[in-house]
Amino acid sequence: MNIFGIGLPEMAVIMVVALLIFGPKKLPEIGRSVGKAIRGFQEASNEFQNEFKREAEQLEQAVKTTAELEPKQLEAVELEKDSAGSSPSA
Repeated sequence: MNIFGIGLPEMAVIMVVALLIFGPKKLPEIGRSVGKAIRGFQEASNEFQNEFKREAEQLEQAVKTTAELEPKQLEAVELEKDSAGSSPSA
């Protein structure tokens, strides 16, 4: 069992120290608070990842749209040049 890079022996030492410092009555409350904090951090992390992926997909879609429009725009510019060049000048 390896949580946050902490093995079972280290976890046991931390629990014993916490039990000595806070006592058996406060320990469950502290555990709940730590659990809620970790859960909140995970939810925020997941939300950040989802937002990042959504923005990356939108950016990728914009790049694809631009890449598709670019040849058409170049063709339109060339047609304008051809029509301007073939018009009779005074």
